[in-house]
Amino acid sequence: MNTLTPPPSSIAELMQRAESLAGLTLGQVAHSLDLPVPANLRRHKGWPGQLLEMALGADAGSKPQQDFLHLGVELKSIPVDMQGMPLETTYVCVAPLVNITGLRWHQSLVFHKLQQVLWIPVQGERTLPPAERRIGMPLLWQPDREQQRQLQQDWEEIMELISLGKVTTITARHGEVLQLRPKAANSRSLTESIAEDGSLRLVNPRGFYLKTSFTRQILQHYFGHPH
Repeated sequence: MNTLTPPPSSIAELMQRAESLAGLTLGQVAHSLDLPVPANLRRHKGWPGQLLEMALGADAGSKPQQDFLHLGVELKSIPVDMQGMPLETTYVCVAPLVNITGLRWHQSLVFHKLQQVLWIPVQGERTLPPAERRIGMPLLWQPDREQQRQLQQDWEEIMELISLGKVTTITARHGEVLQLRPKAANSRSLTESIAEDGSLRLVNPRGFYLKTSFTRQILQHYFGHPH
């Protein structure tokens, strides 16, 4: 099983690899790596992203760091509709719910993950079998000053609510570009979090996600407005 694509030695090499995948289907890429293709993504939601990680030589695995740490690049596959617009929010990372005193934006995992992102659009209509979904042109993005400001402001507001023990009051509507949502395969999954009286209690794990309005803005900026 050829899952050992060596990591790219430069951003130019990474982009070259990503561009060579554009136009191929996920099935063609999986076949070239001798990997099976799931019939649907109900139980394999992360499969397109994992396949692209293998094809491009990402080396982070499930570690909480950028996918191409030596290049400072995070890889995000993004399911898009026929117009090339994002179909769902984009998962960034797990949110810390304890031991957060003194944690600043520039030390946060959200900040590090989003410093430089290689976005790869993939057809995401549910009616299309995974094997037939085509891969689009990649784009390498760095947040501009305004996007950094929006991300930082949302992160700081959400983290303040977490530190005050209000994690269960945070909804997906909080935040302009970044949101906090339960992140667990099932509701029985529990982790410690700060309670309002400062003690610890158990809640479902939470994750940070980018809102689709934000990722749509990124894609439109690079690819122009959808036709």
